Amino acid sequence: MFRINSRPYLLLTNAVRFLFTRKLSSSSYIADFQSLIGKQNVLTTDLDPFNQDWLKSHCGRSDVVLLPRQTTDVSNILRYCNQNDLKCVVQSGNTSLVCGATPWQNEIIISMKKMNQIISFDEITGVLHCESGCILQNLEEFVQQKQRLIPYDLGAKGSCMIGGNLATNAGGLRFIKFGPLHSNVLGLEIVMANGEILDLMSSMRKDNTGYHLRHLFIGSEGTLGIITKVSILCPKDFKCKKVFLFSLENFNKLIELFQMIQEDFSENLSCFEMIDESSMKAVVDNLNVSFPLSSKSYPFYSLFELSSNDESSLDQRFAKHYEKLVKKSIILDGTYANDSDGEKFRKLKSYRETITEGLRIDGYSYKYDISLPMNVYYEVVNVMRKRLSSSTSNFVRICGYGHMGDGNMHFNVTSRQFDQQILNLIEPFLYEYVAKYNGSISAEHGIGVKKRKFLHYSKNDEAIKLMQQMKRMFDPKSILNPHVLF
Repeated sequence: MFRINSRPYLLLTNAVRFLFTRKLSSSSYIADFQSLIGKQNVLTTDLDPFNQDWLKSHCGRSDVVLLPRQTTDVSNILRYCNQNDLKCVVQSGNTSLVCGATPWQNEIIISMKKMNQIISFDEITGVLHCESGCILQNLEEFVQQKQRLIPYDLGAKGSCMIGGNLATNAGGLRFIKFGPLHSNVLGLEIVMANGEILDLMSSMRKDNTGYHLRHLFIGSEGTLGIITKVSILCPKDFKCKKVFLFSLENFNKLIELFQMIQEDFSENLSCFEMIDESSMKAVVDNLNVSFPLSSKSYPFYSLFELSSNDESSLDQRFAKHYEKLVKKSIILDGTYANDSDGEKFRKLKSYRETITEGLRIDGYSYKYDISLPMNVYYEVVNVMRKRLSSSTSNFVRICGYGHMGDGNMHFNVTSRQFDQQILNLIEPFLYEYVAKYNGSISAEHGIGVKKRKFLHYSKNDEAIKLMQQMKRMFDPKSILNPHVLF
């Protein structure tokens, strides 16, 4: 006998009712958004680039993209969404590697790409005020004209935006010199979930007046509010920069090199990167470039940068340092370039910056950004190679590269297409390994959607509960990035 109040029937009818209501009302809220921010700023067609994540591992089903032009637009959008229980996802350059910026289902997309104005720059203090939709490379080029630099650098700087960088607390290549973004952001403007505008903009480096609220939003992955403006400290640029690329026979030699560079050039070291042989081959083979040193590959490479205002002194000091490296048989081969060399300088750096692009050509990428103590930093790659090689999985490449100077390892596996067996062999085994050494399962990419069920490997229950309480306090209806983090 058919039971009208059976649970399966109720679940089914509720699902149908939701889909029908959403479809029926979409034209209504789209018209309302057009009235709020202008018809030209509401997109309803050709939305694939917004729905697709950068790795092409997930595609959302959003039917509308909103393009606010100013803070009041964001405020009006969120006030409307909050009042009408409409879920939304904030999107910057859409370069997230953990599905943190694309709709997981059919959330409304709020794209910040039109909020891209540089507001002001203080020539004395080097404080830059800008909107959150500014592309990182554009900001870098702007402050370079003022003999300043942005205190972090990312491979995706040509498309990523400052707001997204802050939302994920991006680290990047200059972390060893300037620390995290928390250290250099002086102020923020945020729009809360209910549409209220929280003005925390400041140009002061010291402010000891209660809670440092801005730090709550840096790294919150868009779950607590939408960053609309930024005040960031841009340090003085150096008169000369030198980038070095050395090859080494094993990881222990790489550690020795790192220790020696720190000992002799601690005040000059801007970045220290590790590249293994498989990562370098991803660049050489897939991007059709030559090996950087001779015509063969080496087990390990180190790319590091030294900065100074006295080029002559730096040259003399490094000449003596190089003699020590040779005498101790630390390196196999090497080359360097000055920033004044232009093309060679950029090319050497590109061997590190284009690894992600090279890996992408392999097919599907399983990407992990973990942090580990130096004694097991590269050992994790060897452990995972042994684990995957003993299976029947069809992987193309297993490699590791990253910001060795701050313990951040980018561990990658690629296959021609997605393979569930490979994923099962990696997760949660990799996270268990990281947790065993008190590392982090996400050093800079964030948690997003892909890592939310693994958060407990880096945060205990009490910390997660507190984070959830904060989410409920800031966004009680959970309209902001509802599937991210938790």
